[in-house]
Amino acid sequence: MMLVDDLVATISALRRSDLEAWIREELVVPRQEAGTPFFTDMECARVRLICTLHYELEIDPDTLPVVLSLVDQLYDTRQRLLSLTAAVAAQDKTVQAAIIAALEPNGGSSGTDKS
Repeated sequence: MMLVDDLVATISALRRSDLEAWIREELVVPRQEAGTPFFTDMECARVRLICTLHYELEIDPDTLPVVLSLVDQLYDTRQRLLSLTAAVAAQDKTVQAAIIAALEPNGGSSGTDKS
């Protein structure tokens, strides 16, 4: 976990005024402990991402919330997919095979009717 001053010192491109603006805009939300904001490893990574988007890729500040929302959605989808994968792996082989077949194009059927 890092305090604001430590984070600004660690990320050379980061300007404190930008970080404070991102906090106000809730692009990054530090935790509070005894009234002092600090950043978890996840929030530090988010600040690094915002720095890359803003300083290196020159993403417009008005566009940052949209880009970050899409990244958040992608992360959430990835987490849900990992959970689904674990749930499928916990099933017996017959259920796993049925799920895999259902995921194939045409729901596992070849498109021809064999009846």
